[in-house]
Amino acid sequence: MVLISDPRVVGVRVHDCGEPLVDLRGLPRLRIDVRKQEDTGGWHHARRGLADRLAAAALDLPAGFDLLIVEAFRSPERQHEYWNHYCDQLHGHYPGLSPERLYDLASRWVAPPDVAPHCTGGAVDLTLCDADGRELDLGTPLDATPEQSDGACYTAAEVSEPAATHRATLVRALRHAGLINYPTEWWHWSYGERYWAFATGAEHARYGPVAGPE
Repeated sequence: MVLISDPRVVGVRVHDCGEPLVDLRGLPRLRIDVRKQEDTGGWHHARRGLADRLAAAALDLPAGFDLLIVEAFRSPERQHEYWNHYCDQLHGHYPGLSPERLYDLASRWVAPPDVAPHCTGGAVDLTLCDADGRELDLGTPLDATPEQSDGACYTAAEVSEPAATHRATLVRALRHAGLINYPTEWWHWSYGERYWAFATGAEHARYGPVAGPE
């Protein structure tokens, strides 16, 4: 398992293609969750290439399933908040961590701010819901940490039914659409940013950090 803090990922070159952020609202079979809403509306915006692939994945789902978008673009300020909060949690859970070990452990669940995929508009946290918008069971709450879930947040972890079937359905549709999963978080998928470039063998990332929506 390669973490996003790995030097091979951090060292991927970025040639930003200039694609704009687009609003995900209104795309067929994509629903927008409000648990991480913020004033700019950034959480329901993504780069056009990611938006197109999310739309294709949603239409590829079996009848009765929709994608529920929880957070796409994330500002650098919010990324720093997430990073610092989880680092504080880890200090409490594992007293005496070295700075290097803390950095590695934290990057299992939240990206270091200098390489964060969400800040490029090329990543999204999502889950499945039914046709009435009710969130489905995928084995852990979205955003469960490895400590909270005893590792069940890892995409390949064994979970009981029906969560295992739901998780397999989500993975199949998103991979078929060309998205890459971060393997410690079943809900985190990306396209075009540095982790995607590393995982796919692309010469460079298509997306670097971008300003939020106007």
